[in-house]
Amino acid sequence: MAFHLCGHIYCFSILFSLFAIASPQLTSDCYETTCPQSLSIIRSAVISAVSKEHRMGASLLRLHFHDCFVNGCDASVLLDDTSTFTGEKSAGANVNSLRGFDVIDDIKTKVEAACPGVVSCADILAIAARDSVAALGGPSWNVGLGRRDSTTASKDAATKDIPSPLMDLSALISAFANKGFNTKEMVALSGAHTTGQAKCQFFRGRIYNETIIESNFATSLKSNCPSTGGDSNLSPLDVTTSVIFDNAYFTNLVKQKGLLHSDQQLFSGGSTDSMVTTYSNNPQSFYADFASAMVKMGNLSPLTGKSGEIRSNCHKAN
Repeated sequence: MAFHLCGHIYCFSILFSLFAIASPQLTSDCYETTCPQSLSIIRSAVISAVSKEHRMGASLLRLHFHDCFVNGCDASVLLDDTSTFTGEKSAGANVNSLRGFDVIDDIKTKVEAACPGVVSCADILAIAARDSVAALGGPSWNVGLGRRDSTTASKDAATKDIPSPLMDLSALISAFANKGFNTKEMVALSGAHTTGQAKCQFFRGRIYNETIIESNFATSLKSNCPSTGGDSNLSPLDVTTSVIFDNAYFTNLVKQKGLLHSDQQLFSGGSTDSMVTTYSNNPQSFYADFASAMVKMGNLSPLTGKSGEIRSNCHKAN
């Protein structure tokens, strides 16, 4: 029998791995007794933030993804640098790129006021990601809860583990496989790029040098992304419905209108072409697979039991 501390109570559960070893399990009703209002507080704050700026939905989703891919879903991505470690915020994939920290801080302040020391920053990230997708018109899913927060972070791990927008298909498959995802789950999770924006510096090489790109699409991007300069200029990852969570990302890939090199690699004559075609024709199939993959991602190596802590401030250890 395994257990974890969820707030101030023990949630008992049994979860056997393939090797029949018991390990802690997250539960969707973890805060039902200790902080029943937490889910509605988070949902309201996310809806408010996304209504003010639709891009924030993509940013909050990305925060959860970049957290979980580095040493598991432990809110390490939120930690500021200290004298003993350089945090993940300064890694190449995150620096001057990750955003939404202020929204998470606002949520944490409100949740702490309602029930101090109960809800972890890692759980807030997981719930906010789900609520962001729903707020943008996408699917919802049950979020397992009971994660605890790490007390340290690693720039090196973030640099190594977070997939690059310049990766080829084989590298993408490997990067996700290293975290336990199969190729289909990788394609489904890539569908998160149906919303949000990217900087010119990450797609310049694609629009000026690549051949698997629709010519008018490439031309339309060049005015906002010159061959030199304008590195921080933004363009939507989904050129058709950038503020709606739908399956247009995959439809765009079929038309050779993927913004990033890593996006178009999913439909470039390789093993994932058929998956992209399926999702472009069947949004419900994409929604179901995306939701399932997000549940799996949220279960990446969470700290439970007496590991970690419940941070009172998401930016620093207690």
